[in-house]
Amino acid sequence: MVMFPERFSNLPAYAFPRLRALLDVHEPGGPVVHMTIGEPKHAFPPWISEILSQNIAGFNNYPPNEGTPELRRAIADWVQTRYGVKLDPDTQIMALNGTREGLYNAGMALCPETKNGETPAVLMPNPFYQVYLISAISVAADPVFVNATEETGHLPDFESVPEDVLKRTALAYICSPANPQGAVADRDYWERLIALAEKHDFQILADECYCEVYRDTPPVGALQVAQEMGADPERVVIFHSLSKRSNLPGLRSGFVAGGPETLKQIQQLRNYAGTPLPLPLQAVAETVWRDEAHVVENRKLYAEKFDMADRIFGNVPGYRSPPAGFFLWLPVDDGEAAALKLWKETGVRVLPGAYLSRDTEAGNPGQGYIRVALVAPKDETKRGLTQIRDCLYGSEDQ
Repeated sequence: MVMFPERFSNLPAYAFPRLRALLDVHEPGGPVVHMTIGEPKHAFPPWISEILSQNIAGFNNYPPNEGTPELRRAIADWVQTRYGVKLDPDTQIMALNGTREGLYNAGMALCPETKNGETPAVLMPNPFYQVYLISAISVAADPVFVNATEETGHLPDFESVPEDVLKRTALAYICSPANPQGAVADRDYWERLIALAEKHDFQILADECYCEVYRDTPPVGALQVAQEMGADPERVVIFHSLSKRSNLPGLRSGFVAGGPETLKQIQQLRNYAGTPLPLPLQAVAETVWRDEAHVVENRKLYAEKFDMADRIFGNVPGYRSPPAGFFLWLPVDDGEAAALKLWKETGVRVLPGAYLSRDTEAGNPGQGYIRVALVAPKDETKRGLTQIRDCLYGSEDQ
């Protein structure tokens, strides 16, 4: 008889297979508009093809596990330029094959078997990127869902977590700008969270993958604030990606950075279980991290779409224009019912908010929302947003 770990036996269906099961048994009510997956569709820099071609022979070699020295230096330079934080590229940075790998393995590498003699707790926002949960249960820790609601500014209020849970907390995942709500942790938020982590001796895993897609003000960084506070250099671990910043989700290039002891543990696990990025792709990533012109142009394209969304939904009660990211978090009576109605009547595909969150004693904070990705071309995005408004909120002349 084959035995499987009980901790994996009750996993809910992943969001997108679950969505297909909901929608695909019905015919779409019009031309399909995909607004579910956060897969950037803007053009990536045209010179990438040349960089890849110049380094194509690298596919004949095994790549270095931690990333080439050139890539790590490029990342270190970017972090210093963007946040004013100086990192040692040899001991504080590691390249990733996409940040999902890093976010998962950070829990595997850093979460202890016990914390103060008890089962460790891993805090995470609710809604959340689902890999946080899987990382926690993979190490037999207790995932603790901290609801991020309108009342909390769509960011988790970790200070509200009971003292007995904080006492055994080992890790806290936090996403800023937030997926799905687009909320941004400001300097005060980071200071309070870092102070809480210092007091209760847990590490912060800061998922900052959407940090370069913002409307007006560049989001402050977790390491930036930690350094200004003089916090333990091992306290904060950051994760970044080229998927959103540079429209390169297929490149699978990201990085993790933090204290040298933390990176030593993460790298040691990756020596056995990781999949390093192929050398030609590392060469592309190195060049892309050193170029900002395409990032500025990318932000302009998203800004146009958000301005469009503000015009279309400006009179919708409860509509909130997010300061960053590329999702709308739209209020509805029931996210699943709204997604099904949209599909059957218009052909627009959106994601029910409850598929990104878990039930708690205070309810499911995603139940009354749908997530809408603004990644399609501008005309298609406008058509989809207008159909969402007319179908769910009533037609308006905007």
